[in-house]
Amino acid sequence: MQIIDNYNFAGKKAIIRVDFNVPLGAQYEVTDDTRIRGALPTIKKVLADGGAAILMSHLGRPKSGPEEKFSLQHVIPVLSGHLGMDVQFAEDCVGEEAASKAAALQPGEVLLLENLRFHTAENKIKTDEEKAATRVFAKKLASYADVYVNDAFGTAHRAHASTAVIADFFGEDARMFGFLINKEIQAMDKVLHSAEKPFTAIMGGAKVSDKIQVIENLLDRVDNLIIGGGMTYTFIKARGGEIGNSLCEEDKLDVAASLVKKAAAKGVNLILPVDQVLADKFDNDAHTEIADIDEGKAGYMGLDIGSGTVKVLSGVIMNSGTILWNGPMGVFEMPAFQKGTVSIAQAIANSTAKGAFSLVGGGDSVAAVNKFGLADQVSYVSTGGGAMLEYIEGKELPGIKAIRG
Repeated sequence: MQIIDNYNFAGKKAIIRVDFNVPLGAQYEVTDDTRIRGALPTIKKVLADGGAAILMSHLGRPKSGPEEKFSLQHVIPVLSGHLGMDVQFAEDCVGEEAASKAAALQPGEVLLLENLRFHTAENKIKTDEEKAATRVFAKKLASYADVYVNDAFGTAHRAHASTAVIADFFGEDARMFGFLINKEIQAMDKVLHSAEKPFTAIMGGAKVSDKIQVIENLLDRVDNLIIGGGMTYTFIKARGGEIGNSLCEEDKLDVAASLVKKAAAKGVNLILPVDQVLADKFDNDAHTEIADIDEGKAGYMGLDIGSGTVKVLSGVIMNSGTILWNGPMGVFEMPAFQKGTVSIAQAIANSTAKGAFSLVGGGDSVAAVNKFGLADQVSYVSTGGGAMLEYIEGKELPGIKAIRG
């Protein structure tokens, strides 16, 4: 497999699958440029070698054809600013304009193609007819360049034209991972295969159903498994606790009970919150009360962990050698219910400073460490939520397999 570090892009055109699926504000301005910044080392390597970079990405989920709010043109000011140069733009990712601009691209120049998902051939690949259209689409994209670089870990779990199929049109020595994907894989492999003990995984978020396979796979690896966020209440109800109006997946009560038993059988310390912040409505100005985790209240819902839980969890985190965090402890977007998530993020940062290796991944967890200014105080922040979870589940990611072969 070709390694980007050793490759010389001089005189080459590289088509790079980046992940510019960034959040936009009301005026279509980029509100979080984390993913753009993540792609810069790979782009700069190509340019520094004397090559030209053709960038492709998706943005959002356009339903059919071009939509202004999903145009990648909105990322150009931020990208140009980071690169310190003008970035060219093709108003369609395939077609005459894209082909001619790619052909005319000179060493040291950058061309950004319009949103790949404006074409259904990028990701609609169920029928034989759709698969054939996807290959035609991928071949057009491949025709613009000499080399293919996949640096979009956030979409590596999708078998789409630009993440997997396009690699077929490049020889083994002309397809490779970018720096970002390499770092992602190294960070996850470190956690999964060479974690320093004690290994603590923190699983938060709303639904148990989203994390079942991840938890199953982690039970063979971790020493401590912390459960937080909305999915806590499915576990609490499964053991007979009162949860009031708190979030609960009634059809997953047996699953939650089974996971608790499996953890015990494997000697894993499964830790649930001991107290909670109850609210009478889903609102920052709600009336709140503190209660034991098993003592929910009719008309109230749990929206954060309590201080007792923070103390317990912080102690476990501070004594960990490896930490994996996916999912917040509460509704941290509201100031009234952010204390639990902030406290856990800070504990992870403190443990990292003490020598632990910490991997934070998943949209909400990443948003939390960014919001609270702690991103640079953890070992690694993953850019791929769904891809990271599937990798941790033990699944083979199409975007990774396409390069590795």
